[in-house]
Amino acid sequence: MTAVLYQLVLTTMPDGQSAQQLGEVLVREGLATCVNILPPMQSIYTWRGKVETATEHLVLVKSLVSRYAAIQERIQALHPYELPEIIAVPIANGLPAYLAWLHNPEIAP
Repeated sequence: MTAVLYQLVLTTMPDGQSAQQLGEVLVREGLATCVNILPPMQSIYTWRGKVETATEHLVLVKSLVSRYAAIQERIQALHPYELPEIIAVPIANGLPAYLAWLHNPEIAP
């Protein structure tokens, strides 16, 4: 079995500006190779026993699994929510050249 080296970390931000700031920090600090910010979406969730709705931006962070702890720490430090969504999904397969770029963004294939 091959070890998983890459991950997709998902979080939501309350607005485009905070999502942009988070993405820039993660890429600038070398914690992520690429961050995608999706347009506003509607979230429906239970919080403290009540059904809530909010407009949020989904942030997709592509990085190495070895950087997860640092990514989680930075998201928590920059996130305005009391309990931010931070979920990591392993990337089991992908275009080899793209995965090589995720591993070493300085050397574009």
